[in-house]
Amino acid sequence: MTSYKPEAYPDISPYMVLDDPEAAMRFIEAMFGGQRLRVFMGDDGRIQHGEIRIGAAVLMMGASVPGWPAQAVNLHYYVPDVDSAYARALQLGAQAVQEPARKDEPDKRGGFQDPGGIVWWVSTQMEEA
Repeated sequence: MTSYKPEAYPDISPYMVLDDPEAAMRFIEAMFGGQRLRVFMGDDGRIQHGEIRIGAAVLMMGASVPGWPAQAVNLHYYVPDVDSAYARALQLGAQAVQEPARKDEPDKRGGFQDPGGIVWWVSTQMEEA
């Protein structure tokens, strides 16, 4: 019997409409070790539908088209070292949104926007605040 979803996919995945999903996927591969799963190209040569795995998550995305404009996207991702992740993202062409800082909570968090348009909030849990 065929399963209702692909094997090893979560039951829910974020879906993003981006101006440049190819740039986002390349960034995710380089930055987070993302693994492309399925990618379907449109007649215009852009990604119509793409899927990429990061850890246990599967992110889905497609290119904006008339009637389906790009939408603002923010994703949060825990990393072992927020400072080195933030620095690496900038080296890979991301734009700074917020330098990593710790406020009145256990997480140290920073943000950057990848070349495909996704705003990533990366954090590392520190000792209790």
